[in-house]
Amino acid sequence: MSRAFTKEDGSTRWEPPVPLAAYAARMPGEAETLHESDDLLELLHWLQRQPSGPLEIRDRAGVLLGVRQ
Repeated sequence: MSRAFTKEDGSTRWEPPVPLAAYAARMPGEAETLHESDDLLELLHWLQRQPSGPLEIRDRAGVLLGVRQ
């Protein structure tokens, strides 16, 4: 097997990084993403279906777009 497709520290195959979605919903102050989407309307519909509580929407660069209190 070619070493180009293995990690230096093990025999597992290399996998490309997962591309970031355009928008993400998170709890305020948390780094963990609850839901990601490339479609802002889809993310807003997902947000509407969630139980009440504080959530924020950020873009790929981390810029705050909106907050639900």
